[in-house]
Amino acid sequence: MQSRNFIHNFYYDWWKNIDKFIFSLIILLFLIGLFFSLVSTSLIASDKLNTNDYSFFFKHLIFIVLGLIIIFIFSSIDQNKLLRYSIIIFLISLIFLLLVPIIGIEVKGSRRWIDFYFLPRFQPIELVKPFLIIFISTILCNQKYDNRFYKYSFSFLITLGVTLLLSLQPDIGQTLLVLFSWSVLIFTSGISIVFLIFLFFSLIITFFYLIFFVQKFEYIKNRLISFFDSESGTYNFQSDKALESITSGGFFGKGIGEGTLKNRVPEAHTDYIISVISEEFGVIAIILILFLFLIFIYSVFKKVYLENDEKVKLILVGSISLILMQTMIHIGVNIRLFPTTGMTLPFISYGGSSIISISILSGVILNLTKRKIN
Repeated sequence: MQSRNFIHNFYYDWWKNIDKFIFSLIILLFLIGLFFSLVSTSLIASDKLNTNDYSFFFKHLIFIVLGLIIIFIFSSIDQNKLLRYSIIIFLISLIFLLLVPIIGIEVKGSRRWIDFYFLPRFQPIELVKPFLIIFISTILCNQKYDNRFYKYSFSFLITLGVTLLLSLQPDIGQTLLVLFSWSVLIFTSGISIVFLIFLFFSLIITFFYLIFFVQKFEYIKNRLISFFDSESGTYNFQSDKALESITSGGFFGKGIGEGTLKNRVPEAHTDYIISVISEEFGVIAIILILFLFLIFIYSVFKKVYLENDEKVKLILVGSISLILMQTMIHIGVNIRLFPTTGMTLPFISYGGSSIISISILSGVILNLTKRKIN
């Protein structure tokens, strides 16, 4: 009886203090992703072919249930414990990232995944990203050391280590996402804009040196050449088909199960989910999804404005900026604004690693936006 009362009180306190509007947006985005998983994995279309394969949908459903459990755990624990445990989990996730070049699974020339018995094809960088934001924010807000140069240098070395491990896979999309997250955090913390511009151009020069003079990164050069000159390479097939699908869907789409992109392009349910949605439900569906993302981002930034703790502010800004940038890259690739990077759409795309990552970020956001108990 006492344990039942404890669970009831614990749940009541959690529900009473979390931001219910932000939580509702997270649940709504997950449900939208689950619905479109049913569409994008050819379940309705496969019925016409008498295959009836619902495996992708049920896997997505299992990952979302796991994600909701993760959200509850990360949003319910004490804030100080959350930040302390996050540092430990970050160090563990770095070990997994270090193991990728050694025991990782190679798919289409890239080695980005580790095959766990309970979680096959897990992508460690998806676990690293949320905790990297917390770790860097902790460094930048450390009160024991006043020298900002040391803080920025240490945070950069950590970020550089992560990007070097990503370059070995190679994964240029996640590399740019990690560097962007670090840039947002140091800019928000008050770094000199002159130094930031100098650093930006230094990274650009390093990037071009790697892709033009280091053979391992030649595939990036080929993708860039193909992106600017569609007749010079074969890397535009997926992006071209995705753009064609968006155009053919029009404003209201072809209807459920009538799209063809999911059958013509590999991994359409992950990297090109926005095109699949647009083809079958029209641009109006994409506008509504983007509107939900904007409301979500605005709601979190509104909380940042009211927050007094600098570390909490930094973590919230970094988390929501990561979600925003990943969304922009995904949509940009689908409309051929950016070269192909293989970036999932947060909350919506199929993929266990992606769902776990966004669930951790969502749990952290809900934890740090909770009503403070005096």
